[in-house]
Amino acid sequence: MQVDGKIYLGQSVKAEYLELKLSNRHGLVTGATGTGKTVSLQVMAEGFSAAGVPVFAADIKGDLSGVAAAGEEKDWVVKRCQAIGLDDWEPTKFPVVFWDLFGQQGHPIRATVTEMGPLLLARLMGLNDTQEGVLNIAFKLADDEGLLILDLKDLRALLSHVAERAGELTTDYGNVTKATIGTIQRQLLVLEQQGGEAFFGEPALAIADLMLKAPDGRGTINVLAADKLMANPRLYATFLLWLLSELFEELPEVGDLDKPKLVFFFDEAHLLFDEAPAVLIDKVEQVVRLIRSKGVGVYFVTQNPLDVPDKVSAQLGNRIQHALRAFTPREQKAVRAAAETFRQNPAFKTETAITELGVGEALVSVLENKGTPTMVQKTLIRPPSAKVGPISPAERATVVNTGPLAGKYEDVIDRESAYEKLRGHVAANVPAGAPAGEASSGSSGGILGGILDGIFNTGGSAPAPGDRGTARGSRKSTDSLAEAVAKSAARTAASTVTRQVTQAIVRGVLGSLFKGR
Repeated sequence: MQVDGKIYLGQSVKAEYLELKLSNRHGLVTGATGTGKTVSLQVMAEGFSAAGVPVFAADIKGDLSGVAAAGEEKDWVVKRCQAIGLDDWEPTKFPVVFWDLFGQQGHPIRATVTEMGPLLLARLMGLNDTQEGVLNIAFKLADDEGLLILDLKDLRALLSHVAERAGELTTDYGNVTKATIGTIQRQLLVLEQQGGEAFFGEPALAIADLMLKAPDGRGTINVLAADKLMANPRLYATFLLWLLSELFEELPEVGDLDKPKLVFFFDEAHLLFDEAPAVLIDKVEQVVRLIRSKGVGVYFVTQNPLDVPDKVSAQLGNRIQHALRAFTPREQKAVRAAAETFRQNPAFKTETAITELGVGEALVSVLENKGTPTMVQKTLIRPPSAKVGPISPAERATVVNTGPLAGKYEDVIDRESAYEKLRGHVAANVPAGAPAGEASSGSSGGILGGILDGIFNTGGSAPAPGDRGTARGSRKSTDSLAEAVAKSAARTAASTVTRQVTQAIVRGVLGSLFKGR
């Protein structure tokens, strides 16, 4: 059933095809859980790969990893082939590269903090407008002073640097408060604890590595392991949006090609738009609208068509609608909204058909000719040629270790950047011979500074009682009355400070021990 320049999707009253030259006009796959969205995604991914088009897709449940293994002639596969008249089905495995932000189930994916940028980073950390403004100031300062922000320790060092210079920077860059910096630092700590630290750093992902082809000319299917990533939905959504933005920025304009250079599947698309500010939705709409001319097709996969804002949904020309349930008012609204997006078929009522579709059935409408949508048709989706369901960890490891990118991204590179430069700057301000982290005491420390130095400085000790020698090399053998009085006062103050410090330490220790009681 394969036809040059087209991907066979399934059978309605006729064979339903997705035209490659119009597949960069983007698409939408929707339907309730368990209705067949993942199979439809796999069928399209296989079709693009067979046509020589690389694919990137997130694997939410692990099922999509099966594209790396040949399919099996199970009963449902045989029955589906018979039902749609598919007599040339063959079990086939496809060229696959596995990716994983955490580096556990595939090659690690990293980006530098600078590449992520303040807008997406603010979204990732859940910052408000004021905090995002301060983050922008930090990035601008880094640009002006030539500080590379590669990983999270660079960003933390930069934020501390901004806090130290808050008063100075306010005049040239805008208002900066230490309280706001503190809030951003706390959110940065949360991001690290959620696994974000593994994503930021080098070697950064090379976009060209997502567009590889196998020796036989088939496009590589890039599968992102997202089962663990879904524990942090904001990181998942922000990462995919960053990747889409990188494709938009790096790829040249090519206009309309005979087939796309890359197809990007955005599963669980609602996570991108949940609580997203208007400026972010505008950015997504702009990227989706313009990235077509870069030869990239974007397909959103989600349960509810209402999950995708209207201004984005209007850009999605190819649609596969699986069954929806209509029990609640919101679900009924979703069914009506989905029905209205199709070119109506007089043979059936679209709104009713959406609720009556079986598993593996879908309403399909794709672009044809000069970009006009076809009349919606009830379609039985073809079975994939590769395995449906996950492969074993051993099979995955073999694909990773023998693939074209084996060993390229596994080792972390930590070159000199903002953290090292700013740490060196702090060290340069500490006098030679002073303990690490200690500023020059000079005369500004006063009596208290001298007392504390006498108590805590490991470079020397306070003279023993009765010792009137040459401690510190400048003490006289005899003391005047005024000097004796001053030293007595100093010893008294030192005793008081020591007692207060000791009491504070004891309170802290006991507080920690009994805090939970």
